[in-house]
Amino acid sequence: MSTESKRLAVTAELPRLRRYAIALMRDRVEADDLVHDVVVRALDKLHLWREGTNMRTWLFTIMHNLHANEMRRRSRALDSVPLDSAPPRAEPAGQEAAVEWSELSNAMTGLSLVHRQVLLLVGLEGMTYAEAAGVLEVPVGTVMSRLSRAREDLRRRIDEGSQHSTIRRIK
Repeated sequence: MSTESKRLAVTAELPRLRRYAIALMRDRVEADDLVHDVVVRALDKLHLWREGTNMRTWLFTIMHNLHANEMRRRSRALDSVPLDSAPPRAEPAGQEAAVEWSELSNAMTGLSLVHRQVLLLVGLEGMTYAEAAGVLEVPVGTVMSRLSRAREDLRRRIDEGSQHSTIRRIK
């Protein structure tokens, strides 16, 4: 595969990379910075990509590693803001779909990082367990276990949130 073909393959994955980065970072500017860093790293290391392997998995692995490094750096920072003191990310919506989206978003925010990562990779990005395991650098069984626990935790959080909802649902 030529270098130009490899660059086109990287470019083809940009929408997926950006979508996952936005869901992971919960901030579009930071997500764009992360995607930029991934693309720069990928283009710089393009010679290391092996033909016959999945370009998407390779790029998501780079993103995972860059994100993990950034989170470690932030955790060491003295001026980090605790999650419970952060301002709310959204305002209550008037429509039921918007409320449901808000409940899902809030429930996702409450998940641990490892659960949110595996849920986003498999659920949002449609990766196989093996691909997600490659990105996260864990065994496939660990992905399956984390995904199961993440889904259960997400269901519980959504159920708890809907009990406190002020909207009456009619079915």
